Amino acid sequence: MANKEHLKILKSGVKAWNLWRSQNPTVIPDLSGAELGIAKLCGANLANSQLQYAKLGSAQLDNAILSEANLKFTSVPSG
Repeated sequence: MANKEHLKILKSGVKAWNLWRSQNPTVIPDLSGAELGIAKLCGANLANSQLQYAKLGSAQLDNAILSEANLKFTSVPSG
């Protein structure tokens, strides 16, 4: 289950999320199982995030950083 505080920050917008990530470089974001199907995550730094079982169906992920993110069993946009 996603960390509620991490999810709240992400839902505040990409700018707030990326600022938080830069200020907390040792935190591994836990967004596992999160409903992010219509989220606008363009340019979001999701590197090293726990995203297993997250629902990203129609999420906008252009230029999002997903390096080393755990995407096991995640539904992702199809194109």
